[in-house]
Amino acid sequence: MADPDVVRARHADSPFLRACRGEAHETVPVWFMRQAGRALAEYREIRATHSFEEVVHTPELAAEVTLQPIRRYGTDAAILFSDIVTPVQALGMGVTIQPGVGPVVEEPIRTVGDLDRLRPLEPEADVPFVLDTVSILVDELDVPLIGFAGAPFTVASYLVEGGPSRSYTRTKALMFGDPLTWHRLMDKLADITIASLRAQVGRGASAVQLFDSWAGALHPLDYARHVEPHSARVLDALADLDVPRIHFGVNTGELLGRMAAAGADVVGVDWRTPLDEGRARIPVGVGIQGNLEPAVCLAEWDEVAARVDDVLARAGGAPDHVFNLGHGVLPPTDPAILARIVERVHTLGRTDGTVDEQVRPLPIERRAATEDA
Repeated sequence: MADPDVVRARHADSPFLRACRGEAHETVPVWFMRQAGRALAEYREIRATHSFEEVVHTPELAAEVTLQPIRRYGTDAAILFSDIVTPVQALGMGVTIQPGVGPVVEEPIRTVGDLDRLRPLEPEADVPFVLDTVSILVDELDVPLIGFAGAPFTVASYLVEGGPSRSYTRTKALMFGDPLTWHRLMDKLADITIASLRAQVGRGASAVQLFDSWAGALHPLDYARHVEPHSARVLDALADLDVPRIHFGVNTGELLGRMAAAGADVVGVDWRTPLDEGRARIPVGVGIQGNLEPAVCLAEWDEVAARVDDVLARAGGAPDHVFNLGHGVLPPTDPAILARIVERVHTLGRTDGTVDEQVRPLPIERRAATEDA
């Protein structure tokens, strides 16, 4: 097993890590959320004979799936193939991942007594397969590996709702109606998240991403009161590891400043907020990641190229920009399009504070109000 410090030193000057640190480098780095699997025929071939859980629980398979997009697209970072509910699934919380649905919880957490079922995570004993996958990858990859975990709020939403939700009614009812139980739940989940991420870094991950995927369902005041302190504790608990910490959520345009304040080194911006507007909401010294709309990748190349250029133009050649989608790769995406996106970003992206003359932002058209409107 490779020495984690040696692995990170090997990648220290990679465009991805230098961008995360805001240091000078020559090439805008690219990686895609959910780049492992989803659109790749070689992934579907594996899934034809193995369930999602079987792939995650088999280090050789999980490593292979993580490596597939690196071979196909030439991205500047790999992200571990796993799931945000894997740690709580390993704790016997009755979590299954159902195809076409997502995580489903057999017995949701609804009362203070239910918290007793959520014990601390012991990574080496509970998720050894995840850590072994990390070890395999850091030996084989020539780009940095990103470890990841679900943020306490997003994991809590699955545990409380019993599965995916559009309204998060039960989650918010617990948050507002029984704040003591809510914060105890969030404390337990923060501890689980910290243990998971520290263990991944301990095996050689060079960066981490905290996915608070569904935090955009919250009013900024409620985020600040009920969620941010717990995410901040997670991010602060990683500070001594000296690896970049990326913080991402969907539909979080109004929360970007607070997500940065929680302790992120880089904040991910989804596609709903133009990147330059997102930048204005994030403090100087914190990097930015994003933010091509995933559905754009289903269009013809001319449209895709124009939208890639729009993101690059709005990034303004900042050295602390990591190009990514505004959320995950969609399954119908043509892998050839993703490969062309990587090539275009590498060719036209700049990191010296200037923008290539071929790159232009797309105008946001505004219709004047009329008496008939």
